[in-house]
Amino acid sequence: MKKQRKHYTPEEKVAILRRHLVEGVPISDLCDELELQPTVFYRSQKEFLEKGAAAFQQRGRTNHQPEQERIAASGSRNG
Repeated sequence: MKKQRKHYTPEEKVAILRRHLVEGVPISDLCDELELQPTVFYRSQKEFLEKGAAAFQQRGRTNHQPEQERIAASGSRNG
């Protein structure tokens, strides 16, 4: 009988990646402990790192100007 696959939530995936990246737990130890294939770990890590930039993108500001334009605009109003 085939063993059923464990489907990890995004929060669980981040927790697993954090254990490796922050706490320094070796990937082999995590995979053994969680009965996880290393390819699954590496795929999750790749996806996390590729999409990580989205966490730093500004939300809700559709009409933003570069810093220099804002400084120039505020300088002309004050002078």
